[in-house]
Amino acid sequence: MFHKEGYKIMTFTAILLIALNTITYIYVNTYWIKFSILAISILFFLLIVQFFRNPKRPTQYNDSNVVSPVDGKVVVIEEVFEKEYFKDKRLQVSIFMSPINVHVTRHPVGGLVKFSKYHPGKFLVAWHPKSSEENERTTVVVENKVAGEVLYRQIAGALAKRIVNYAVEGEEVVQGSDSGFIKFGSRVDVFLPIGTKINVNLNDKVKGGVSVIAHVN
Repeated sequence: MFHKEGYKIMTFTAILLIALNTITYIYVNTYWIKFSILAISILFFLLIVQFFRNPKRPTQYNDSNVVSPVDGKVVVIEEVFEKEYFKDKRLQVSIFMSPINVHVTRHPVGGLVKFSKYHPGKFLVAWHPKSSEENERTTVVVENKVAGEVLYRQIAGALAKRIVNYAVEGEEVVQGSDSGFIKFGSRVDVFLPIGTKINVNLNDKVKGGVSVIAHVN
């Protein structure tokens, strides 16, 4: 399965590569050049296609669990002051996505969307300390009957030039369901209540909608 955000890009890329190889086939007489361009074209298209893959994930619904919103590696676990929405201290868990990860963003908990806001900004590398405050980003807060309010933030990186966010204030969402997409690599921060039991460690690999990153008593 492929994510709907990739259909236009995959179609445009396919048309462009077919046109390039057709021109090469007609006007280039050197076999190894034709073969090299064809091989590079196939490899490039496969890279684009794999980026927009959207595998089904069997989320085990549990209001006491917070699942990872994305695939990637845990790069931050720390207590911070969240100043946009909560304006108090929270536990932050940050997950970095490389270009080869699945880039679908999923709701870490189910419940009511209380807040959803887009912020234009810079495109610092995703691991930069100020990227969560200065980069292009979206902030979403979902209120869960057990976990309370959970905030997650999609953050653009040096390669990510577009963030897609489907969360709409006032809507009910299902844990693990599609909440957006970040094109070409970035990170997602999750902010949890102080005292939440964190189930992951730094450098752990996690899967969106499957890996339980925290448990709320």
